[in-house]
Parts: sequence; structure tokens; C-alpha cells
Amino acid sequence: MRVIARRRLREFWENHADAEQPLKAWFHDVVRMNWQSPNDIKQIYANASIIANNRVVFNIKGNDYRLIVHVRYDLAIIFIRFIGTHAEYDRVDSATI
Repeated sequence: MRVIARRRLREFWENHADAEQPLKAWFHDVVRMNWQSPNDIKQIYANASIIANNRVVFNIKGNDYRLIVHVRYDLAIIFIRFIGTHAEYDRVDSATI
């Protein structure tokens, strides 16, 4: 999968140093994947939440942070839509962000 807006991840871990290694590990894993459906994601990330509009919520660093992505299965692209704390996550609409 190709990840668009990796810079958002880097900017986040610059402010939350404890998220750097978990986000790098997530990125390292995801770029090697070729997901065709939400089921493919769930096979690897059982705790990921599949939500409306091809959005997926990943728990980062033992669920300390939330990462929302938009997946274009047909193009093998993942768009980073949001990364933040639980409090920040609670203020966004994960299906439309």
C-alpha cells in the first residue's frame, strides 16, 4: 500500500515522542501490504475498527493514540486523515474526516 501524507505521522511524533516507534512500525508494516478489502486489514490488525466511507481506525501505542486512515482498495493507497490522542479523537467525526 502507498501511504499518502506520511508527514502527518512525523509531525505527530515530533510532539509525542513515545508515538514515534509505534508509528514507524505501523508504516513499515502497511507499505508491505496489498489490502483488497476490510477483511484483509482485520486479519492483520484485529483491533482495528472498520467504519463508514472506507475509514479505518488503528490503535497506536497500546491504544494511547488513534490513527484514522481512508483506504482506496482499488488504488492500493492509504490516506492519513487523523492522528491524535483519545481526547482529540473524541472531537472529530471519524467517518468524514
